[in-house]
Amino acid sequence: LSAGLLRQATYTTTRLGIYSVLLERFGGADGTPPPFLAKAAMGMTAGAAGAFVGTPAEVALIRMTADGRLPPGERRGYHNVFDALVRMAREEGVFTLWRGCIPTMARAVVVNAAQLASYSQSKQFLLDSGHFRDDILCHFCASMISGLVTTAASMPVDIVKTRIQNMRTIDGKPEYRNGLDVLLKVVRYEGFFSLWKGFTPYYARLGPHTVLTFIFLEQMNKWYQRLFLTA
Repeated sequence: LSAGLLRQATYTTTRLGIYSVLLERFGGADGTPPPFLAKAAMGMTAGAAGAFVGTPAEVALIRMTADGRLPPGERRGYHNVFDALVRMAREEGVFTLWRGCIPTMARAVVVNAAQLASYSQSKQFLLDSGHFRDDILCHFCASMISGLVTTAASMPVDIVKTRIQNMRTIDGKPEYRNGLDVLLKVVRYEGFFSLWKGFTPYYARLGPHTVLTFIFLEQMNKWYQRLFLTA
């Protein structure tokens, strides 16, 4: 729980904050939203920054989750996320905290380009249709569309990130050389469509998470504008 909370506090707040600032900064003077490709680029930027900040907590979360499945003699036995971070830095070096940072950032670039841009674009489409107002129902529908797009885009990269961060050394060599090696081995030994194995439960988890994220973000933005930006 502690690792999950720290990950959200670092990764999610960073990416959403940066994206909101960029979206406002590069929008039209009359409030016109930027084009889709610009939104995707903003999502990539926000995702990369958030992933870099959140990687230490992500590594701790993956290790603590996997610990219970290991034989007793191989368990790391972290007490909480802060114990995990301190021990990793002390026993394996500070840079271990950013192990898998590149695939993590790659995943975040894909996820946020898909999630943030598709949400903004879906919301804009729904509003332009004339059947929706800028309210919770519109945010809910746009979020569900965004969750579907994000699931399809992120699952292959998610497999790479998770396996690299949780890999062990075998006969003095790492289990995988890089992210491409992970993808090739998964496709070769498990099949191409195994990259999307568990699509439905993944979407069932990501969909509600996306809905709650954007509904709360929209409401908090409205409160912020009402409290601090209105004369």
